Amino acid sequence: MSQFLQRLPEFLGHHPFLALALAGLIAAIIGNEIARRFRGFKELTPGALTLLINRESPLLVDVSSVADFEKGHIAGARHVAMSQFDPENKDLAKVREMPVALVCKTGATSAQAAARLVKAGFTKVFVLGGGMTAWREAALPTARGNK
Repeated sequence: MSQFLQRLPEFLGHHPFLALALAGLIAAIIGNEIARRFRGFKELTPGALTLLINRESPLLVDVSSVADFEKGHIAGARHVAMSQFDPENKDLAKVREMPVALVCKTGATSAQAAARLVKAGFTKVFVLGGGMTAWREAALPTARGNK
């Protein structure tokens, strides 16, 4: 280890672009982790979402497209198109203190919806990491159709 530390300044002097790239990557990773910790919602695995559903009966909202929702969704999920998603809706305001789990095809759209819920004052917001793709890969059951 001490030999590594002795040769490190020489390496950095000979390879400044690699050193800058490494510093940039480290800063990006740290920044991403800090942002993830303070975003206000929690990302769940399919197994953790199953536990949440069984233990706390969250409001389960699927913000996928209509076609993706009809191909397969988690049983009991309510479909709300992202274009219609309004955290200030009077019906949603009634459940501000209960857990809300958001799902979409890959997890990206539901993360956007979760950020909007947190901004609107919701305290228990969850997102299925990887979306329905991760749910299917975990071989968990899906419902079909528009119900």
